[in-house]
Amino acid sequence: MNKKEKIDLVLRRTVEVYNKDTLLEKLNSGRKLVVKLGADPSRPDLHLGHTVPLRALKILQELGHEIVFVIGDFTAMIGDPSGRSKTRPALSFEETKKNGETYFKQVSKILDPSKIRIVYNSEWLGKMTFEDVVKLCGKYTVARILERDDFSTRFKNNIPIGIHEFLYPLMQGYDSVALHADIEIGGTDQTFNLLVGRELQKDYGQEPQDVMCFPLLVGIDGKEKMSKSLGNYIGIDESPEIMFEKSMRIPDDVLFDYFRLTTDMDLDKVKVEMEKDIVEAHKIYAREIIKMYHGEEFIEYAEERYATVAKGGVPENIDVYELNKSSIDNGILITDLLVKSGIVPSKSEGKRMIEQNGISINGIKETNSSKMITINDFVDNEIIIQKGKKSFKKVVLI
Repeated sequence: MNKKEKIDLVLRRTVEVYNKDTLLEKLNSGRKLVVKLGADPSRPDLHLGHTVPLRALKILQELGHEIVFVIGDFTAMIGDPSGRSKTRPALSFEETKKNGETYFKQVSKILDPSKIRIVYNSEWLGKMTFEDVVKLCGKYTVARILERDDFSTRFKNNIPIGIHEFLYPLMQGYDSVALHADIEIGGTDQTFNLLVGRELQKDYGQEPQDVMCFPLLVGIDGKEKMSKSLGNYIGIDESPEIMFEKSMRIPDDVLFDYFRLTTDMDLDKVKVEMEKDIVEAHKIYAREIIKMYHGEEFIEYAEERYATVAKGGVPENIDVYELNKSSIDNGILITDLLVKSGIVPSKSEGKRMIEQNGISINGIKETNSSKMITINDFVDNEIIIQKGKKSFKKVVLI
C-alpha cells in the first residue's frame, strides 16, 4: 500500500476523529509525529479487542511516526473510572511496573519493538506540587466533568464518587501536554479523556492533539465488549488450540467485524466465504489469527485437536498433572482433585460443575460431588478428567 492507502485504512476503522482536517494535514506534512496510546497497567494480558487500535499504530509506525505508550503507573493509584459503576481498586507502583513489562512483550507481537517508546506517567505527574495540581484542576469545571456518562449516572443514582476520580481525566489529559502529543488513539470508552487532552494542550499553549477513536470489539458472547474479566475474550498469548476453539464460538452475526477489525484479509472475499459456508468462515478466521500470533506451523495441530474434541474424543498431548500416589491412600475428594489438577479454580466451582453434569472421569459423567477418588479409579496409573466439552486434564500417579 502507498501512503494514502495506509492512511485511508486507518481512518476507515475509526468511529470518530477529532479533527479530521487537521489530522490529515499533520499526516501529510512529512514531519515525524508523536502518536500516544495510554496503556492500562491493571490488565496486562492483551486480547483481540486491544489489537484494534494497536494495528492502527502499526500502520502509523510504518509511516515513520513515533509511537509512545504511556504506562499509567501514577494514574493507577486512582484507577480508571471509565465505564465503571463504582470506584476501581488502585494498584501499587510495583504492580504497574511488572504489568508494563508484560504489556511491552505482548505489544511486540504487533509492533516493531525497536521503534516503540515506553514512558511511565509518574515521570511528570509524580513531580507535580500541590500548587501545580490546584492549577490543573482550575482548568476544568465540575459541570464539564459530570458530562461524562459514568460520572453523571453515578451522581444521579447517589453512588459515591471520590474527588480523586475527577482527577483521572485531567491527569490523562496532562500526559498529552507532557509529551506534546500530536495524535492520541483509544477506544470509544476513552473519548472523554482523550478530548480533555486536546483542551488542556490549548490551555498550555500547545497545538491540540487530534484524536482517533476506535470501536470496541464485541466479545465471543456476542453481547458485552471483549473483556478478560467477563471471560469472553481471545487472548493474543493464548495457545493456538484455545484460539481455534474460541474462534469457532464467535457468533455468526459479529464474525465479519472480527475479520474487519482484527485482520488485513480481503473483506470482499470474506463476505463470499461467509455466505457460502459460515462454519468454514470461522475456520478461516481461526487459521488467520493463529498465523498472526503464533505462526502457520501451529494451525494444523490446533485444527485437528478441535475436530477431535468436537466429535467427543480426547485430544492428544493434553496437560498432565502428577499426583503423589501416597496422597490417595485413603482416597481424595473429587472436588479436591479437580482443584489440585487445576481444571477448576475452587471447590465450589467444582461442585457446581458436577451438579450441572459438566465433569467426566474417564469418559463417564460424575454426578456426586462427595465422591472419593481411589486408586481403583485409575487405569494404568492415570485418569482423564474432562470439564465441559473441550477442557481436559490427565492425572498421572507417581
